[in-house]
Amino acid sequence: MPDNAFVALTHSSTLRRLLYEALAALGFDPTDTYRRAYAGVALAAPLLEAREEHDNAPRFWQALEGISGDVDIGLHLGEVMQPRPMDVVSYLLLAARDLRQGLQAFVRFQHILSGGFAARLEEQGDEARLVIDLNYREVGSLRQQMECLAVLLSKMLASAGGEIPLLGVEFRHRAPRKLAEHRRLLGVEPRFSRPHDVLILPRALLSRPSRSASPRLFEVLSEEAEKQLVGLVENQLLVRVRYWLEVNLGSATCSLEACALALGSNRSALQRSLSEQGSSFRALHDEVRRLRALRLLDQGLGVREVARACGFAELSPFYRAFRRWQGGTPRGLVSRHGATGE
Repeated sequence: MPDNAFVALTHSSTLRRLLYEALAALGFDPTDTYRRAYAGVALAAPLLEAREEHDNAPRFWQALEGISGDVDIGLHLGEVMQPRPMDVVSYLLLAARDLRQGLQAFVRFQHILSGGFAARLEEQGDEARLVIDLNYREVGSLRQQMECLAVLLSKMLASAGGEIPLLGVEFRHRAPRKLAEHRRLLGVEPRFSRPHDVLILPRALLSRPSRSASPRLFEVLSEEAEKQLVGLVENQLLVRVRYWLEVNLGSATCSLEACALALGSNRSALQRSLSEQGSSFRALHDEVRRLRALRLLDQGLGVREVARACGFAELSPFYRAFRRWQGGTPRGLVSRHGATGE
C-alpha cells in the first residue's frame, strides 16, 4: 500500500458527466471546453466507474468564466443540469424513507462523490443546515463550482422529496457585483464571505416521506456504499487528517477540535482513533508543517512568508521547529535560491 501521506484524493466522474451535458445544452463544445481549461493536461474520459484526481478540478473551474464569457456560468450550468441517479449516493437519496435519512446517507458516503467534501448536516431550531464545503490544497473555495453545486443539489433534493424552498444559502467566496441570477435560481439572496458553503432548509421538511422510499433497496444500497467507501485508500483516517491540515494550514486555526468537527467526529474520538493507528494530531500537524516548509523554501520563498504559510505567527517558534525538524536553520535553503524576505 502506498504511503498514505502522499495518497491523492479522488472524486467520481458523475459531476463531469453532468457537466458535459450541461455545457452542450448551453451551446458549448464540452470536449473543447475541457481541453482549453486543462491546457493540454491529459484527462481520462468520464467513465461510470472512473475516479479522477480531486486536486485537478480547480483547473476547470478557474478557467471556465474566461472560456465561456459568462460571469454566472456556474449558476447557468446548474440550471440546465438534469439531475438523475448515476451513483450509489444519489440512488440512496431517492430510496431513503425521508429527506433526513437521505441527507444522512449523503454525509456518511460523501467521499464516494468527492474526497474533498467536508459535508455535514446540522439541525438548529427551525433550520437544517447542509454544509457542502469542497476543499482543495492551496486553493480557496471555487465560486463557479459551488454556485453550480448549490443549484444542482437543491434540484436533487426536490426530486427526492418534492419542492423544497431554501431558507438561505451561504458561500465562502466573496460576493459578485450582481446577484439577480442568484435570486432567480436559488430563490433567496445568498450571503457571501461566510465560514462555510451551506444550504439552509426548513427543518420540518427533513421528516417528510420520500415519494420513492424503498427500505429494502436503501439497505442494499447502503451495503454497497460501505464497500465502496472501504475500498477508497484515500478515505483512511490519517490521509483525511493530513489533507484537512494541508487545506487549512496558514489560513485557519488547525486545532484538534476544528479537525474533528470537519471530519464529523469529536475531539476525544479523533484522538483515540489516531492513537490506535500509532499517530496523533500533533505529530501529523508537525509533519505537514515540515513538508510544506521544505517545499516552499525549496521554491525560493522568504523565511517570513514560509513561516506564515505554515501557521506560525512569529519567526522564533518557526526557527525552533525547523531546527528540531532539520537540525539547522532555514537560512541555508533560502540563500541557496537567492531568496530574501526575512
